[in-house]
Amino acid sequence: MSRHHTTARTHVRPMTGWWRRNPHFARYMVRESSALAVVAYALVLLAGLVCLVRGEAAFEAWRSLLATPLSITLHVLALPLLVYHSLTWFQVMPKTLPKLPFAPSVITAGGLLLTVMLSLLILGGLAWGG
Repeated sequence: MSRHHTTARTHVRPMTGWWRRNPHFARYMVRESSALAVVAYALVLLAGLVCLVRGEAAFEAWRSLLATPLSITLHVLALPLLVYHSLTWFQVMPKTLPKLPFAPSVITAGGLLLTVMLSLLILGGLAWGG
């Protein structure tokens, strides 16, 4: 019989929430988890587009579904996650770009400002029947 083990001994880290003890990993996990809210909302919008293609009755049914208390509650709960995801995306974006002659905070602030301006422009156009 051989003195050597026939099977390799490997260490398996127990999944006990080790990431919660480090603030960096916790923020990372929240940011990555917030992407699920983005995906869910994209699916809601995709369903609306499918209903729009199917005709006026289907689209109005989708719109009336969005007006239910459950839907409004889910939208209210998703909003902070979507805002957090967008904010952290704009914070990460300058880190992925090549060296620029200005601070990364300028890119983050510019992206957020542009997002707010375009959102107000779109909402203004919708409010005025555009």
